[in-house]
Amino acid sequence: QVQLVESGGGLVQAGGSLRLSCAASGRTFSSYNMGWFRQAPGKEREFVAVIKWSGSSTSYADSVKGRFTISRDNAKNTVYLQLNSLKPEDTAVYYCAASQAYPLTRLTRPYEYGYWGQGTQVTVSS
Repeated sequence: QVQLVESGGGLVQAGGSLRLSCAASGRTFSSYNMGWFRQAPGKEREFVAVIKWSGSSTSYADSVKGRFTISRDNAKNTVYLQLNSLKPEDTAVYYCAASQAYPLTRLTRPYEYGYWGQGTQVTVSS
């Protein structure tokens, strides 16, 4: 069982930065691949990034590649998402999720994840 709590969202101007955190409970955090998704009003949940349980591999959606960075600290049971060069179209609720599925190419799909956080709102003003 894994419980996830996101934090770090907020209101930022276009071009600004935020760092999202996702704190996980449970001793098995280091065995889970961790993903970030986002959902804007009226839209489907969208894959953003994923990181392998070891931190040795990552993958990003094309829309955020080069601007966002996913990382993790297994000693702190936390996964991060650094958001740089933010755009108004990045506005959404951001969710972290945990999965033991593999390979990472499967983990762009929400149904591959068994555990989800409650989300944190990111709003980017123009």
